[in-house]
Amino acid sequence: MLSFILKRLATGVVLVWIVLTLIFLMLQAVPGDPAVQLLTGAGGGAVSPEAVETMRQRLGLDLPVWQQYWNYLTGVFTGDLGTAFSDGREVSGMILERLPRTLELVLLAVLLALLVGIPLGSLAARRGGWIDSSISVMTSIGMSVPVYIIGTVFVLYLSIRLGWFPAGGYRDITADFTGHVVRLILPAVTLALGITSIVSRMARSAVLENLQQDWVRTARSWGIGGKSVFRRYVLRNSLTPIATVTGLQIGTLLGGTVLVEQVFNWPGLSSLLIDAVIARDYPVVQGIVIILSVVFIVINLLVDILYGYLDPRVRTA
Repeated sequence: MLSFILKRLATGVVLVWIVLTLIFLMLQAVPGDPAVQLLTGAGGGAVSPEAVETMRQRLGLDLPVWQQYWNYLTGVFTGDLGTAFSDGREVSGMILERLPRTLELVLLAVLLALLVGIPLGSLAARRGGWIDSSISVMTSIGMSVPVYIIGTVFVLYLSIRLGWFPAGGYRDITADFTGHVVRLILPAVTLALGITSIVSRMARSAVLENLQQDWVRTARSWGIGGKSVFRRYVLRNSLTPIATVTGLQIGTLLGGTVLVEQVFNWPGLSSLLIDAVIARDYPVVQGIVIILSVVFIVINLLVDILYGYLDPRVRTA
């Protein structure tokens, strides 16, 4: 198991280096001079060559490409992501302030999806009939309705009309624990509905496939109870594809929570990214993309390690 983990860690390091290099190359390929764009802003007025040269020196754009690349890598690995153009704050500090809020929202949504989706999909696979059909209809609706519509409906009925939850906002957990949790419920449930549908469908397919395996029939012929067979043989072997889709959904949600954050006024990383794009704050945009990419790779690395735990055959692959 240790050698398996070390191999996956080495692969993760290589992937991080490749992603960082691709981000640098894409920024280099962007048409136009960032110094000119920053100085002219949205107005597009003329600027002096001296001002442009001064800005290029400030941004380090006057250096050779290889030196820019080296400074870029060393900055990333030392935690220095530059300073924001808008207010001069450290980009790493801005991201560290917002990232836990997005991670909290995403992880709670995924946890809710697993707690509901796996039993729901397993129930549909084992019972069949009208139960399977009803769950399939519900999951189809959950996958097709956009999150901003679900969030808006929640705000309209559960917040404005019934007054059960706040309509949005954020409270620091250290200052107001109850207020923080109450404001976290609606955005987390909004995100969880779509993922629950995906997890439920994957669980249903995996359970149906494993129920038809020879080793399940053999276990039953030995007199092992139906619940024990399902728990020990069917469910565990069904968790691998569920882990796959869950890891992919976490990575997708990390950069896709912007609509939910906007609807519920949740100050996470995605809303910071949108604000930075509108303000053309390149260091902030670059820093967020780097962090999201690295977090996505780490999540998939953890999923690979989970594979090795759930299925020992993967360790020898």
